[in-house]
Amino acid sequence: MIDDLIQLATLTSLGLALMLPLANPLTSMTLLLSLGQHIPYQERRRQVTQAAFYVVGIMMVTYYAGAWIMHTFGISIPGLRIAGGLIVASIGFSMVLPSTGPSPSAADADAAGAQGGRQVPNIAFVPLAMPGTAGPGTIAMIISGATSVDAAARQGFAPWVLAATPVLVFALLGLLFWVCLRSAGRIVAVIGQGGVVLKRGHELAQVLKVFDRGRLRLVE
Repeated sequence: MIDDLIQLATLTSLGLALMLPLANPLTSMTLLLSLGQHIPYQERRRQVTQAAFYVVGIMMVTYYAGAWIMHTFGISIPGLRIAGGLIVASIGFSMVLPSTGPSPSAADADAAGAQGGRQVPNIAFVPLAMPGTAGPGTIAMIISGATSVDAAARQGFAPWVLAATPVLVFALLGLLFWVCLRSAGRIVAVIGQGGVVLKRGHELAQVLKVFDRGRLRLVE
């Protein structure tokens, strides 16, 4: 029994170490600070809790049914990773380059104000849960891990350990996601606003500063 618990702790730690860089709750925290600034405080807290359940649910469905869904639609894991990389690149460019139109948060705030504040945008599922935390990279990693369960079983891991590990990892990720978003204001107060949000278009010169011609020279 002690050996099984050690295996459970080892696999859980490994799962968190692999998933945290991909899930990265700080990404969803920046989205919450950007898109949720016009949402009332109590409603924002409710949506954060709702998003945490969405994150756990998406990961659970991906683990147990993701491979079947991909096989049904003929999607390969390399193809999913390529698509995820393109989506992430598109989001990155949209954050760096200035936007010519009004931001979604401003449009939602104007619509809510025009209707007397009766409608509040719900950002719990999109973009906080997906693709903020459970994005294409996270989904690809989960499916890859699900397909390697049989190989892990042949290495001597107990069946109940292999069954409990994904549930425990997803629950801990959901809890960490919930804590980060509920404490978004405090985290920003510690690391500073400039360390969290890249202002759209205003920091492009600093980002491209490394490509300054005056600082580059030909090496023969």
